[in-house]
Amino acid sequence: MQASLPIRPVADDVYVAPQLDAEAMAELARAGFRSVINNRPDFEGGPDQPTNASVEAAARAAGLEYRFLPVSGAYQSPEEIAAFGALLAELPRPVLAFCRSGARSTRLFVAAQAR
Repeated sequence: MQASLPIRPVADDVYVAPQLDAEAMAELARAGFRSVINNRPDFEGGPDQPTNASVEAAARAAGLEYRFLPVSGAYQSPEEIAAFGALLAELPRPVLAFCRSGARSTRLFVAAQAR
């Protein structure tokens, strides 16, 4: 995957990124991504954080599959890990998951793979 966005691979067809905004969705689609998972709760970073609704609308307009699975940065429950794993099984790849820094999406991926 080539994109100017701050993305990094965690598997051959799974990538993570820090917070992305609506404008990034078209670039992801152009780079060949097919799905996006947003792991960041709305307003976690305050009122200037892009909302799930704005990012989802842009992702769908760009032809991407999109799912919202907001989880805490401090703790990801077994149920949230299972839900992330289910999304990885269902969504077309390559898939990109994002949160504030990319760390919680990475932890979710690693934990889902260990299940």
